[in-house]
Amino acid sequence: MSIPIAEIETTNLGEPAIRRRDVVLVTGPPLAGTTGVVAALRGRLTERTVVEAADLRPGEAPAVVVFVVSATAPLTESDCALLDAATAWTDVVVGAVSKTDAHRTWRAVLQADRAALAGRAARYAGMPWVGVAAAPDIGAPDVDRLVDVLRAVFAEPALERRNRLRAWHSHLLGLRCRPEPDGSGRTERLAELSERRAALLSRRQLDKASQTITLRAQTQQARLQLSSVTRTRCTAVRVELQRDAAATTRRLRAEFVGTVRDRLTALADEVDGAVTARLAAAAADLGLRAVDVPAPPMPRAAVPAPALRSRRLETRLTALLGAGFGLGVALTLSRMLAELAPGPIAAVGCAAVGVALTLWVVGARGLLQDRAVLERWVTDVVTALRGTLEERVAARVLAAESAFGGALAERDVTAAAGVRDQVAALDREIGDHRMAQARAVAVGDRRLPAIGRALVAIGAELGRLRADGSLKPADEPVEAPI
Repeated sequence: MSIPIAEIETTNLGEPAIRRRDVVLVTGPPLAGTTGVVAALRGRLTERTVVEAADLRPGEAPAVVVFVVSATAPLTESDCALLDAATAWTDVVVGAVSKTDAHRTWRAVLQADRAALAGRAARYAGMPWVGVAAAPDIGAPDVDRLVDVLRAVFAEPALERRNRLRAWHSHLLGLRCRPEPDGSGRTERLAELSERRAALLSRRQLDKASQTITLRAQTQQARLQLSSVTRTRCTAVRVELQRDAAATTRRLRAEFVGTVRDRLTALADEVDGAVTARLAAAAADLGLRAVDVPAPPMPRAAVPAPALRSRRLETRLTALLGAGFGLGVALTLSRMLAELAPGPIAAVGCAAVGVALTLWVVGARGLLQDRAVLERWVTDVVTALRGTLEERVAARVLAAESAFGGALAERDVTAAAGVRDQVAALDREIGDHRMAQARAVAVGDRRLPAIGRALVAIGAELGRLRADGSLKPADEPVEAPI
């Protein structure tokens, strides 16, 4: 049996969310001539308000819809979809084929449009169709038949009831097809929460991987930079000390050895300070402000004394060569001075010069030998210190990497706890929404039989009203596509 509309309105299915306006809506596909039809109707149908789709606010529905199509070609699927949207809340619709003055085949197009819409939905099978020439190139506009049809439609007693039933039909269809029976947007909220949860976990994994990569990059970069600093400073100190060794004298030899030891100690302190500063910068780059990096004690490399031991064989050879050189010089001078100052005085003077040259050659050869020894000694002690410093740099960087890793692990634990709390909160909210959604779906499922019966009753009465214009309800409901 049918359900009266009054009984439907007393159910808990809600009310159609529209406001009915006593206007004629003229709409249609682009380039169909809608604007011309609106202008012509406003001039001929003065007792009614004629509007276009842009004149209606959201939630407003017209009393009658005039769907204008061009006589150029039959309706397309998109045109039919536009008609469905325009008449969702209005049952009375009039079809108008425009530009009949320019297209002789407009009657065939009208028949094709009528057949297409009748096959689409039963509600369109009985809709009136007229041809219009709203803005002809020659002559006056021809909208008389359309005006007559509209006046007849407004004179129909069942107009208001048909529109009311159509509004209820669309409202019930929306309730039955709505993904969320309560219409709260819970599905979108669930999707948003799931995306936030996934993004939170993804960002957590990305931060952890980025933290590991940054730690490794910082320590490797520090190791390379500090190794370069160590090599550069050791090379500079070695060149400086070798230059000093090449200019030292025997009296300054002991002082030079002490200077070398002091300079090497200062070099070790300088490199150690550079290591400390670079590791502090690495900690700052990692966001670690107070990290205790244990530093091993500074190794004091033993600096042995230079090997300036006695060289008897070399000394004898040098003395022999020096004596020969001095003797040669003395003989040469004696021959030169024999004629100028003959006698023992000249001989003694030449012998003294020879002895002096012999001593000078021996002393110069010894000094040069000592300088060469000092230069080799400087090279050896600087090379040994460089190896020691490079080992210390590697040890301190390794200790810093371990300390930084521990500090980052502690920070990671704190961050992980925060992420777990956020994920837990999101999971609770997601669970609440899913439970509410399940309850809403259950309520909607309980309403489906009532909605189905109401749709059958409304469809049957709309069909009867369109068929005979009577307000008398049908004895038996007929479920028909509308």
